[in-house]
Amino acid sequence: MKKIIPLVLGIVLIASCKSKNKSSEETPEAIVEAEIDSLTEVSIIPIEHATAVLEWNDVTLYIDPVGGKSAFEGQNGPDIILVTDIHGDHFNLETLQEISLESTIIIAPQAVVDEIPDESTLTVDVLNNGDTKTYSGIAVEAIPMYNLREEALDFHTKGRGNGYVLTIGGQRLYFSGDTEDIPEMRALKNIDKAFVCMNLPYTMTVESAADAVLEFQPKEVYPYHYRGRPDVSDVEKFKKLLNEGNSKIKVVQLDWYPNDDF
Repeated sequence: MKKIIPLVLGIVLIASCKSKNKSSEETPEAIVEAEIDSLTEVSIIPIEHATAVLEWNDVTLYIDPVGGKSAFEGQNGPDIILVTDIHGDHFNLETLQEISLESTIIIAPQAVVDEIPDESTLTVDVLNNGDTKTYSGIAVEAIPMYNLREEALDFHTKGRGNGYVLTIGGQRLYFSGDTEDIPEMRALKNIDKAFVCMNLPYTMTVESAADAVLEFQPKEVYPYHYRGRPDVSDVEKFKKLLNEGNSKIKVVQLDWYPNDDF
């Protein structure tokens, strides 16, 4: 298990959730090469690509868990799982079945739920674009994620997948999922930590990602989902563009690709 330093947002996250069954100081401009952000009590644990684990007191939250049970060796079992889309780097039924506990709730858009067999015993709550539900005081808002470029429109159609904004004790965390620099992203307000994708041909360019971030101005931005073939995104260029546009936005670089040699 990776060494985790507890980081601060400030309230207790409780594991009980309203659900339904499926069958029913470096400087602000510095890029920090670390596995956690030392500014909050929530532990942000990168697993790989789009997959992350959040630890907050006694609650564990998984984002887009894939890779099978072995990918989460040493991690606590999930109380809450967020799934953004149907693609294999975000949704894997076998992984969900291997890691889910009796008390685990899976939050996903309808398109993902439609991929789960009726006989499954997984507990799922459907959130679609624009929906907000509160789980034990934690607001989970489903944000659209989709492509804008003509050549990429079929990769992620509008209304199918979700990005998520988590509001916890006045702090707001945004996970973009697979998206381009859509108006809904640019219109976000008061984001403390933004996890923003950038890779071609499936999501967006480094330039588009930086331009969108400069518009909605989170306090911190975490580049993730930025590698793929044939194009590997230049995170240093992303950082440079942000520094030139607004040096107050802190870029935090975590190790999202521990098994790759680039």
